[in-house]
Parts: sequence; structure tokens; C-alpha cells
Amino acid sequence: MNTGKQHITELVDYLLAVKQPDEMEKVLRSLLTPTEFTEVTKRLQIFKMLEQGVPQRQIADTLGVGIATVTRGSRALKGE
Repeated sequence: MNTGKQHITELVDYLLAVKQPDEMEKVLRSLLTPTEFTEVTKRLQIFKMLEQGVPQRQIADTLGVGIATVTRGSRALKGE
């Protein structure tokens, strides 16, 4: 297993071991900078809003992100 893949596997296993929401928040806040944490939460909201059919421009305006960020999220949902 290459190092990159091994590190990803270890991260996933570490996160899966966390069972409580408050503990997961603590783990994420310890792993990510405050900016990264905020960006991850916004990306999840982008996914949810796209799945609900909210127009991309509206998502960008609502969340205060660029349209390119929303488009990237749309591509990710489509598996591109």
C-alpha cells in the first residue's frame, strides 16, 4: 500500500471510530484549521442544496461562496 493511500485509510478509520456527534466535532476541529472547518461545513451545505435542486447562483449567494465552488460541488456529486 502506498503511503498516500495508507494515510487516507488511517484517517477514514480514525473518523469512523468516533461514535458521538460532539466528539466528532472536537476531532474535526482538532484536525482542521478554523477556515478549513468552515469550508467543509459550507461544502456539505452546497451538496445538500444541489440535491434539493436549488440553483447554483442562489447557493453561491446564500452561502457567500463563489460560483466556481458550487460548480465544483456539482461536479463532485456527478462523480466527475
